[in-house]
Amino acid sequence: MAGGASGKMCGIGGRFREDVWNRPGGGTGVSRVLSEGRTFEKAGVNRYTGGGPIARAEAERLGARSLPPGEIRFFATGVSVVCHPRSPMVPIVHMNVRYFELEGPDGERLDHWFGGGLDLTPTHPFPEDAVHFHRTLKAVCDSWGASLYPGFKDWCDDYFVNRHRDGELRGVGGIFFDNLRPEVDGPMEAEELFSFVRDVGFSLPPAYGPLVEARRDTPWGAREKELQMLRRGRYVEFNLVHDRGTRFGLLTNARIESVLMSMPPLARWEYDVTYEPGSFESRLQAMLRPHDWASGIPSALAEESHEHIQRSEGAQP
Repeated sequence: MAGGASGKMCGIGGRFREDVWNRPGGGTGVSRVLSEGRTFEKAGVNRYTGGGPIARAEAERLGARSLPPGEIRFFATGVSVVCHPRSPMVPIVHMNVRYFELEGPDGERLDHWFGGGLDLTPTHPFPEDAVHFHRTLKAVCDSWGASLYPGFKDWCDDYFVNRHRDGELRGVGGIFFDNLRPEVDGPMEAEELFSFVRDVGFSLPPAYGPLVEARRDTPWGAREKELQMLRRGRYVEFNLVHDRGTRFGLLTNARIESVLMSMPPLARWEYDVTYEPGSFESRLQAMLRPHDWASGIPSALAEESHEHIQRSEGAQP
């Protein structure tokens, strides 16, 4: 594997590093990681283009259809972004866009599709942040078709779930889609589908940037940081136990440092954690269920937030 540039101090604080690497069997990737920044404790971008042999079972697990006998090779290209903020008041964000195809031994394309999405993982309960995030993604999807956002939103809610934690969502979702085949899974041709996926990637700054600006200077203390560490632990659990991309990277000899780039720098696990009703911890838990965020803050969450403010000000609920 090829080495990359050594870490350099950057103007926004922290250390910035770039690694260019080659995958055994074919393919090149670039990983850029910011560590110990003032706003982001860790943030990374992965890019990859290449392929090689793939086991039939793994290809089918990824969603391949009607594969003929014989050797199968894959080609994949994509970009992934993960940001772990220093402040527990700023949510974690993840974005991925990708294209994947399968070839037979003679080079004939057997199957191909697009995938991707954005999702938000808050570590403090600000329901209005989830509303902004989802409304931004809905606007992007609606420009390509009114049916896209509802379907991709439900897909995201069903995918980013720690099923071993009684179905607890990793965050407040966003959109997720996979195995979208041109002219098969909808009316879009390949170029249109590529343009849609590109728009999804470019929606990251307007969906996430305002949340960072709004929360980065909000005061917080040890209790808020502890909740962030515990939520990061659940983030790790999902990535290692359920995430298809992590599993694919591990099974195809991708660079392990790049595969695990999405992991937070620090996380925490406690035994059988419970929270007092009405606490900000329990209000965050209430957000980690499917909600119609694009329609506004759910009434139950708004009432909880109002009661919490009244109690904190010493008023009668």
